Amino acid sequence: MTDTAIAAAGLGKRFGRRGGWALRECALRLPAGRVCAVVGPNGAGKSTLLALAAGVLGPTEGTLTVLGTDPAAARERIAYVAQNKPLYPQLTVAETLRLGRELNPARWDPAVAERIVTAGGLAPKARIRSLSGGQRTRVALAFALAKRPELLLLDEPMADLDPLARHELMGVLLAESAEHGTSVVMSSHVVAELENSCDHLIMLGDGRVRLAGDLDDLLAAHVLTTGPSRDLDPHTVIESRTTGRQQTALVRPRGPLTGVGETTAPSLEEVLLAHLRSPEAPDLILEPSHRSATPEPAV
Repeated sequence: MTDTAIAAAGLGKRFGRRGGWALRECALRLPAGRVCAVVGPNGAGKSTLLALAAGVLGPTEGTLTVLGTDPAAARERIAYVAQNKPLYPQLTVAETLRLGRELNPARWDPAVAERIVTAGGLAPKARIRSLSGGQRTRVALAFALAKRPELLLLDEPMADLDPLARHELMGVLLAESAEHGTSVVMSSHVVAELENSCDHLIMLGDGRVRLAGDLDDLLAAHVLTTGPSRDLDPHTVIESRTTGRQQTALVRPRGPLTGVGETTAPSLEEVLLAHLRSPEAPDLILEPSHRSATPEPAV
């Protein structure tokens, strides 16, 4: 076992000789056992980063290690669910899970797969092509989790699930992570879901890492100030908005916060939106702490 799930240095991916860079000069380190959210606008490189970690794509430049080795060498220890949830449409649910068992004989846990499929009321003889998008997602997650991976990579895993199913399956993911020390990396646009379930964050923008670190540390590095319009030097201003004489700003303090008006702790949504609206704001890459706590499973 390694203490690092994913590490990248100078990582870049370009599609085609004349194509644009999906990722460029990315550096990050994700400790093992974390539940990590990958966020950012469409086209920021989230899917590319996950595909690189899964070994589906190879980097154009830089280095990427997964579980202490090359992604290809770690493939048996990784489970990856892409956005399109690729499954064989002609197979039944039972045949799909049987395929998972045959492909992963040493690691397969049939009880996990059965529990997830049964909770969704899926008929074992139903063909994949007859299932709804949310039902296919459930089968794909059952396939991935039953593999008992050390690293679980999920690209927008809950997008086509209803709120109740999303809550249930998120609880399953967190329970698996807590019980088995599974590292989970998932992209999502549902900020409230991330704040309640993830303990690490990677925010991408324009193909680069703009924020990275343990969630609590990233939130603690920012302060929301409200008061009369004023000069906020020497603090780093991420975003400032003025309405009449009232100024609201998200800042990263550089020293004591005096004379800046009322200060409050920002929410994750406030931090993310401010950085997304301010692409010129300086990046913040925090070295992860040594704690190994995993969020409690949702109930």
